[in-house]
Amino acid sequence: MSDTMLSVVFKGNGRFSIEQKPIPKITKPDDVLIEVEAASICGTDVQILKVPPGHPANENVILGHEYTGKVVEVGEAVTSVKVGDRIVVDPNITCGTCRYCKIGLPNMCENMTTLGIFIDGGFARYNVAPQKALHKIPPTLPPEIAVFAEPLSCVVNGVQKIKPMAGESAVVLGAGPIGLYYTAIFKASGLKVMVSEISEFRRNFAEKMGADVIVNPQEESLQERVMKETEIGADIVVDAVGTLLRDAITLVRRGGRILAFGMNKAVEQHLYQYDITRNEITIMGTYIAKFTFPATIKMLSAGILPLRELITHDIPLSDFEVGLNAMRKGEAVEVILRP
Repeated sequence: MSDTMLSVVFKGNGRFSIEQKPIPKITKPDDVLIEVEAASICGTDVQILKVPPGHPANENVILGHEYTGKVVEVGEAVTSVKVGDRIVVDPNITCGTCRYCKIGLPNMCENMTTLGIFIDGGFARYNVAPQKALHKIPPTLPPEIAVFAEPLSCVVNGVQKIKPMAGESAVVLGAGPIGLYYTAIFKASGLKVMVSEISEFRRNFAEKMGADVIVNPQEESLQERVMKETEIGADIVVDAVGTLLRDAITLVRRGGRILAFGMNKAVEQHLYQYDITRNEITIMGTYIAKFTFPATIKMLSAGILPLRELITHDIPLSDFEVGLNAMRKGEAVEVILRP
């Protein structure tokens, strides 16, 4: 094994470098050394590299929080995995002792840190993570599919909150990766799925995920189309963008459910609370994963979602900038990096 590895390192103020970094070593009893098989570029990575940044990160950290790999070395206290196991990584490291962790809400942890954002992540050949962050996967699950586990586990958390039922209707606002995951899961669950997206490129992927109705809201009234398809409004509306809560309220039926997934701290929403109360609309927020990796791994292993259709780029880690620019231009959905 060489002493160094090629890594994508955040340099602050929208800058990154692809450089050789020392291969990490196990320093704690519960540490696990992982050989990364595949990683993917997330929209959060794009936000980190904006000027000004849309998401905070620590300088000189190796980026990458969506990754999968195999165990090559374990600390003396590790019992949940062994050398040779293939794993996916929950990058959000929680303390387990704060007030929120103790009431079963680790995704609200007061002391959370994140691999690939605040501590070194998976845009490299090797990574060290604590054993509690790792979930074993079957040896037959391809790396380019296993890498969906992190973002999909966040979506599964939202799906468990919204409780879709076969035969219901759902509107997904936005056909970026997250909106497309919701589309695929809702379709597999037996829902009638309507997707709103202004990008023709992304609308094509919504079709691949099984959307029954796809609307360009710049060319057609989304509200009129939803009412035409449902008569009373959708049972479920998901805002996968982070700016469309007002639109969601106009699209959901009385007594319906709205799920707010997308986040945009710069946007303020002005809502009519009367409409929410009078129409008994339920609005739920959902944030990252919450004990949803096991269910997500089962879903990926079953092959019930056409996720391979979302892979637009499968490239070496050294071509990170190619994938990043494709994401920035809206010319990519899922960019797989091979270290």
